[in-house]
Amino acid sequence: MKAVLRIFLLFTGLACILNCKPKEHISQNELATKWAEMAIYITKNTPANSPTYASRCFGYIGLTMYESVVFSSSEFQSIANQLNGLKLNTTQESPSDLVTELAFNAATARILKNIYNQTSDQNKLKIDSLEQHFEHYFKENQAETKVKKSVAYGVSIANQIFEWSKTDGGHRGYLKNFDKKLEFEQKPGGWQPPLYAQSFSHFPLHPYWGQNRTFVSTNSQLEKPKFIPYSTDKNSDYYKQFLAVYEKERSLTQAEKEAAIWWGDDPDETPTPPGHSFYLATYVLKKTNADLVHSAQTYAMLGMSLADAFRNCWKWKYEFFTERPNTYIPANIDSTWTSFWPDPPFPAFPSGHAIQAKACATVLSGIFGEKFEITDSLHVGRRRDQVRDVDFKVRTFQSFHQISKETADSRFYGGIHTPQDNLAGQIKGKEIAENIAKLKWKR
Repeated sequence: MKAVLRIFLLFTGLACILNCKPKEHISQNELATKWAEMAIYITKNTPANSPTYASRCFGYIGLTMYESVVFSSSEFQSIANQLNGLKLNTTQESPSDLVTELAFNAATARILKNIYNQTSDQNKLKIDSLEQHFEHYFKENQAETKVKKSVAYGVSIANQIFEWSKTDGGHRGYLKNFDKKLEFEQKPGGWQPPLYAQSFSHFPLHPYWGQNRTFVSTNSQLEKPKFIPYSTDKNSDYYKQFLAVYEKERSLTQAEKEAAIWWGDDPDETPTPPGHSFYLATYVLKKTNADLVHSAQTYAMLGMSLADAFRNCWKWKYEFFTERPNTYIPANIDSTWTSFWPDPPFPAFPSGHAIQAKACATVLSGIFGEKFEITDSLHVGRRRDQVRDVDFKVRTFQSFHQISKETADSRFYGGIHTPQDNLAGQIKGKEIAENIAKLKWKR
């Protein structure tokens, strides 16, 4: 009998070794970055998206992430009362009565589904699946009342922030990308819908986006960037801006062509420029293994900086309402010229790529330091651009501002922005992100 028992125990032990795998460990860093990757995925795979609308979404997503977990931190505090009109009722519970991870999980799932309510049912199921995956893990060994309180708290934070978002002027902005009744001034140097463009629309994207509410009031009070006055005089600074674009297009290197297509971030095929910035932040957070609160703070600072950057950029675009090289150069320099990259459907000055890239670099360098090696693989695997005879190749950088500069320069290489468009964007992007950083984040 003892021999039989020994054989039974031997086989059950062997079966356990073969089949009883140790429980998967999920870190706080994985929780934060997987949700960021889901936000990037939804942005890329939701129709009628735009850089403007996406930047707004990332602003509210990042803020919700942060406010859902800050209660657990002895270092950070809520910033809700420092924002532009947000009144947030937070928990009266003791932090020990809530599970931070569950609150974050529930809040992020809810804000993502609310803010992208136009996404497909399949995408919503993906959000639900990720939420259930993390909830199943983090609720283990927790009292049921504590689990329910944590989830309810996260949902409450997300719902309050979403209700606030409805009043900013950009709610459901994807329904009004182009105003077909818009009448814009015909003036020398004014924007005109080009023949060679990313969009068939003859009306510019989101003409009223600049009237939206900013996250921080100081960003709605910024001085407008300086602009070189229109001129067709070959000795004028204005003419020289477009001549520089013309000459660059005729001498593009293969490396410059690769940069031009890499940072194109067309919303029809990519998560848009702000999604690219969120991707870079996620790479950095993974590399540093940041905890949940520090990850959430990074996403909040970045998201709100991107949102305010695009809001101000669009305000100035429609105040100046300036043309792009595809109209000025054929009229004044070379009638046969076309840009390397097609025009986006909105005025030129200042550059949206430049302003958001500098905002991103300012946020990330402020948190992680200027020198940081980054490998950007976002577009690896995309099909070769047959029209321009260029592949999407992985890119490596040694600093955040190196990325910012190449992002801005890429639009110059593409022939759709002048140097002054990029310079103004870089200057203002830095100012906008600095205003977000000046909030009293720490206790």
